[in-house]
Amino acid sequence: MCNPACFIFTVWLIALLVYPGVPARSGESYLKDNITVRQGDSAVLKCNVDNKVSRVAWLNRTTILFTGNEKWSLDPRVVLLNTAVTEYSIKIINVNLYDEGPYVCSILTNKKPESTKVHLIVQVPARIVNISADVSVNEGSNVSLMCLAIGRPEPSILWKFRSSKSEGKGNRIITEGEYVEMTGITKDMSGSYDCITSNDISPPDVRTVQVTVNYPPVISRARSTGTAVGQKGVLWCEASAVPLADFQWYKGERRLFNGLNGVKIENKGKQSMLTFFNVSEEDYGNYTCVAMNTLGITNASIILYGPGAIHDVNNAALSPTSSFLLLTLVLTLSVLSKF
Repeated sequence: MCNPACFIFTVWLIALLVYPGVPARSGESYLKDNITVRQGDSAVLKCNVDNKVSRVAWLNRTTILFTGNEKWSLDPRVVLLNTAVTEYSIKIINVNLYDEGPYVCSILTNKKPESTKVHLIVQVPARIVNISADVSVNEGSNVSLMCLAIGRPEPSILWKFRSSKSEGKGNRIITEGEYVEMTGITKDMSGSYDCITSNDISPPDVRTVQVTVNYPPVISRARSTGTAVGQKGVLWCEASAVPLADFQWYKGERRLFNGLNGVKIENKGKQSMLTFFNVSEEDYGNYTCVAMNTLGITNASIILYGPGAIHDVNNAALSPTSSFLLLTLVLTLSVLSKF
């Protein structure tokens, strides 16, 4: 049977559960500092007692956790610590968000209840929970990227850009916030977009969206070459394009094919080479390199000349679009190749 002191203590515990914010009139209470822990860590809640204490208990918002050494809570993560005689402490292992809130250490001293209140604050590392998928768009399109993150305190979000043409040169901050809006995107905006979220609880969480910008071919290298009769001659043509350009070579209006008439055509990535293994007088003249993909077509005129010929040794004639005759010829050959 519960004695008067036990009865007073029991009523006090019930009062703390029913009215957690208001201590009973017959008792005293004081608020200790908040305890802040990171999600997944352990929290130790301390309560100082002395030899005049007859009964002690720990409570949270809705549950009696311990009375003395007797455990009332069914949560295996909550344990009573065997510490000093003057300390009545509990430990919560693997703290989660639902553990956050007020905790009360209730003490009965000389039939007078007292309580110590502790507020547990749980911090959650910033984490990206949703981000845009990699995207491939045509030049001139509008692009919107999204990155959503959670955490406590509220995390910040920063976007950084790494150009596909300048790997290893560092990142460039472009904006803050969940969204990146790009209008009229250009090929220079193709690359990696890093979403970085942080709230200083743990190292930043980083996810990347790859943006590929498709654009028509642009010939960046086409140099005329001088070679003596009987020697090996090579004409080069280089074109930037996404998707990669397909190449064709012409002399006048006649298309050249690999392995025919003593020439070799070799395409590697954005480069194409036209090789003459044994240059003859008939090989000298003007050649046209045609670069094309699904978005457009362009060409460059390149000259194979002999010793002493008058020529432009620096650059061949570059054209942003092919001549009408050459374009008609290429398209006609492409259609015929399907039959």
